[in-house]
Amino acid sequence: HYSGLEEAVYRNIQACKELAQTTRTAYGPNGMNKMVINHLEKLFVTNDAATILRELEVQHPAAKMLVMASHMQEQEVGDGTNFVLVFAGVLLELAEDLLRMGLSVSEASYSHYRYEKACKKALEILPDLVCCSAKNLRDVEEVASLLHTSVMSKQYGNEQFLAKLIAQACVSILPDSGHFNVDNIRVCKIVGAGISASSVLHGMVFKKETEGDVTSVKDAKIAVYSCPFDGMITETKGTVLIKNAEELMNFSKGEENLMDLQVKAIADSGANVVVTGGKVADMALHYANKYNLMLVRLNSKWDLRRLCKTVGATALPRLTPPTLEEMGHCNSVYLSEVGDTQVVVFKHEKEDGAISTILIRGSTDNLMDDIERAVDDGVNTFKVLTRDKRLVPGGGATEIELAKQITSYGETCPGLDQYAIKKFAEAFEAIPRALAENSGVKANEVISKLYAMHQEGKKNVGFDIEAEAAAVKDMLEAGVLDTYLGKFWGIKLATNAAVTVLRVDQIIMAKPAGGPKPPSGKKDWDEDQND
Repeated sequence: HYSGLEEAVYRNIQACKELAQTTRTAYGPNGMNKMVINHLEKLFVTNDAATILRELEVQHPAAKMLVMASHMQEQEVGDGTNFVLVFAGVLLELAEDLLRMGLSVSEASYSHYRYEKACKKALEILPDLVCCSAKNLRDVEEVASLLHTSVMSKQYGNEQFLAKLIAQACVSILPDSGHFNVDNIRVCKIVGAGISASSVLHGMVFKKETEGDVTSVKDAKIAVYSCPFDGMITETKGTVLIKNAEELMNFSKGEENLMDLQVKAIADSGANVVVTGGKVADMALHYANKYNLMLVRLNSKWDLRRLCKTVGATALPRLTPPTLEEMGHCNSVYLSEVGDTQVVVFKHEKEDGAISTILIRGSTDNLMDDIERAVDDGVNTFKVLTRDKRLVPGGGATEIELAKQITSYGETCPGLDQYAIKKFAEAFEAIPRALAENSGVKANEVISKLYAMHQEGKKNVGFDIEAEAAAVKDMLEAGVLDTYLGKFWGIKLATNAAVTVLRVDQIIMAKPAGGPKPPSGKKDWDEDQND
């Protein structure tokens, strides 16, 4: 049982500060990578806050609240998890300053109300900071330029190339309704070559080999089965007495003929590719080769479902010949070799396929995992843009403008309110500060230059990461843009998390249940009561 200022409040704030400090050095394009080894001994080398938090075991209940907030950001926007952590951590750090300044716990715990008041004001100001909107989400060049910022924070140096790949994949499957599904962009990682050998395919790619002799089919008609490609096995067991060799020869003939008829019926229906979700029997394989059927085996039922979606097929539970409606169709199915890995490609020539695959090449698995995370962020950013096309300047420009305006607002508030509101404004400085520190530049110099520019009314000026010294430039011209929704949810969730932590004044830890047991017959008594 912990209570009071020293034991509960400061402890909670300390735990959250430490967590935020861990991911703060990984913020931005020049952020450092973390090497995380999870409980299964798997190694991760990444600067993606969402992955770091997912693999860390956070024990402290207050720090868990920050983790939950960043998970919410991941689900809502898919990017900006580090922003939530850094911002919430700084809000708590500054609240601690207020407590040490001498505000009593009740006044400081009242500051959570002021934080919410300041957050509400920040979200009112935010729409005024929108500097442009996405005009045409079907233009690959424009989409690529909008995805730069989110890809840059994970893969600095390769952002041009990757943003273009992601844009091609997303634009090709954007439906007319505008409802974009992130799951429709698949990633296939194959070791070898370099990042620049990565490509986009319309359709699906599986790291599998074909089962039979046929390795390529044009104008494929596809039958998909969720059962094994094998003869039916009877439910009952029986004993057969065989007296001579002739009977033994005839015994397996019936099974062979049945299999022959089944495979022939599938071939006669017009299908020339069979995809199965189970094992392939040798006998069935022989007949598939005889009737020139291409056989592909997929172990994952999710892959089977996605393939059905891609080619427009229905997965059949038994080896019955498919009807025309149940068969899928795509331009070509072929076995290809990428590096030294065999892959089966289901390819659509037309660009309006339901699923697109980004084929990632790289020298190590860790590197490809990191590229996959960059692709994931890029795809999520595209999804956010289909919901709201507004964009705000990046590079700390939005944060400094919010800090400036909320400080002015704080000065108009009477009483103790202004302390908490000014601290809230000060917290925004942590974002450009983190960018500057991670780039090895004096943060105070950057922030004073940014304030000077913003006082002149230049709202879009942010920190220039690529310059040697503490330089600033117009973010709209530089093309460094963040999504409006990403910022909106980031500020909201970080404030909510910080406020929740500040409202705690006692921590009570329950002991494992080991108390007296209820008297015998208690259960029956309870049941009687319920009746």
